[in-house]
Order: sequence, then C-alpha cells, then structure tokens
Amino acid sequence: MCTGSPSSNDSQSEEANATTEQQQQPEQEATEQPIRTPTHAIVAAAKAEEILAEYGSNLKLLECNSQVSELLTIIRDKNTTRSDFKFYADRLIRLVIEESLNQLPYTDCDVETPTGAIYEGLKYRSGNCGVSIIRSGEAMEQGLRDCCRSIRIGKILVESDANTHEARVVYARFPDDIGSRQVLLMYPIMSTGNTVLQAVNVLREHGVPEKCIILSNLFCTPVAARTVVNAFPQLKILTSELHPVAPNHFGQKYFDGI
Repeated sequence: MCTGSPSSNDSQSEEANATTEQQQQPEQEATEQPIRTPTHAIVAAAKAEEILAEYGSNLKLLECNSQVSELLTIIRDKNTTRSDFKFYADRLIRLVIEESLNQLPYTDCDVETPTGAIYEGLKYRSGNCGVSIIRSGEAMEQGLRDCCRSIRIGKILVESDANTHEARVVYARFPDDIGSRQVLLMYPIMSTGNTVLQAVNVLREHGVPEKCIILSNLFCTPVAARTVVNAFPQLKILTSELHPVAPNHFGQKYFDGI
C-alpha cells in the first residue's frame, strides 16, 4: 500500500490553506470598502416623511433607485454629449410619464381571455389629455404618446415680460372639452414655479378643476415646489428630484445641443 510522506502531506496542507486565504481575501476587502450612497437616494429616502410634512401628499417623488440616480447625473454633467443627453433625458421622461399615469383614476374592467376565462382588470377612465408648456415641455410629448396611443395634447406658451419679468400666457390651445378631462401638464424644469402658476390658471379658466391636473416634472427646486403647492394645494405634482439647483440648460441642450 502506498502512502504519502509526512513532508508531502504538510506541503499539500499549506497549499490548501493558502488557496483558502486567497479566496477569502477578496470577500474581506469587498466588505471593508465603504459604500457610497447617491445624493438622490439620500434625499428621496431619508426625507420622504419631511417632504410629506412640508409639501403635502400631492407632491410625489419618483421612486429612488440607482437607475434614476444615474440618469440625473448624466443629464446634469456638463461633459455629456448632446446625443447622450437626449437619449438619457428621454429615458427619464418615460419613467416620469409612466408614474404620472399611475396617478390617473381607473375603473374596473372585466375582459374575456382567448381561453374563455374572465379576467378582472382595470382601465383608465375616459377623458385624459396632455398639455405641454412650450418650449421645454414639448420634450415630454413623445414620451406621453409612447405610453398612450392617440392621446390629445394641448399647448401653452408662457413668456416673461421684458420690463416687469412677470410670467404671462401669450398662447394656449386645448381640446374643446378639456374642462371634462384629466390633464397631464408637462414641464421638465421648475426653478421658481411662476410659469406653472400661469399655466394652471389658464387651465382653470378653461374649466379644468385643480384636482384634475397632474404636473409631470423632471427637476424641481424646493422654492418652486413650495410656491406651487401653496397656490394650488389640490394639484398633484410628480417629479424625479427636489434640488436647490435646477438644470436650466435642459431645453437648449435637448433641442439645440447647446
């Protein structure tokens, strides 16, 4: 019978121990590395209750995750090319639009499946439409059309007076029955909230109840959120970020590449 010598056994044992240590070392190093939490995650997760207390339940933040944080970072990065900027902006717009649609009222709807079974589902209540605030709001129109086929979209143009700097509506075009519809008001950047105030006032003048308006927004400052919420407490706001500095270059870079 053949047996290994003691020295041979010791050598094999040392090699096995060394291999085990090498396998364990990366795991130890990985656990020792600090985990960096994105600023957006901290703001959205840690301050959810504060946002509810300060702005009320009608202001909602897009669910925070790594994907959203990356999109926000790319859009804000001054080195992002125009092509990448538009691509990732469209991705963020799609997320915001889809979450905005979750705020619309639904009704029960039973359908028959191809196998003859009855499926108890849901459907939108009739009478939804979009309204974009020209010009930057038009960047969100395609995202809405991608989610809702044949949806009607109105437009509002708000300009600042050259002397008083006050926002005023110079053009508005809506479906004739907009007063009976749920309205998704699209405007990506809110720095002060003054433009949105004027747009909402025009919608109300056309018979749209405040509670039937959902503002779909990408970037919002705390000042703008406070202004709009105080003026229209029944208005629903869906945004991806509350941050004191808004990327006001959004419209120019999205449309002109500047």
